[in-house]
Order: sequence, then C-alpha cells, then structure tokens
Amino acid sequence: MATEVIRSEGSQLSVKGSVTINNVVALAAQGIALLDRDNLVIDLKEVSEVDSSAICMLLEWQREASRRNWRMYFANMPHNLKSLVQLYGVAELISWQRS
Repeated sequence: MATEVIRSEGSQLSVKGSVTINNVVALAAQGIALLDRDNLVIDLKEVSEVDSSAICMLLEWQREASRRNWRMYFANMPHNLKSLVQLYGVAELISWQRS
C-alpha cells in the first residue's frame, strides 16, 4: 500500500500506510497542503508502521495549524505511535481529539 494523506469526510484527513524516515518529508508536505480549515481532525487509524520521524511530522502539522491560528486534532493514534509519543515525552504537545 502506498502511504498517503487523503481528504476524508468534511473536516477530516486520514493517513494511510507507513510513516518513516523514508517518506516523512513528502507526507509532511502533503499534509500541510491539505490543512485548509480550523478544527481539522487527522485520523491515524490506518497508519501501519512508524519511527520517531512520525512524531516530527505530527508536531510540524500542529505548528503549521497554529501559525494559521487554527486548531487541529489527532484521532485513533496507533499504539506504536502513542508509545513513541510517550517515550519522547511530547504527549502534552499533541492535540488529541476529544470524544
């Protein structure tokens, strides 16, 4: 499966596939190009593989949304990515979707 960031329903984006050092620069740029509104939700449930570069991508997207004075939230973060977020001590910097 090719890794991509796609527009889903309404104000949601989805990331599908792996997010690693091999593709993170392209994915980060693709995601930034799709940041087009406030209260955007990025669904991560179909992320299959990650390394620490995935955290950099999430933080970069949040910085860009913040620069535009928009809020952005991450939903359905896979366990392996959540573990990395906690390991690196950046959980408080990640905006989680509220149920």
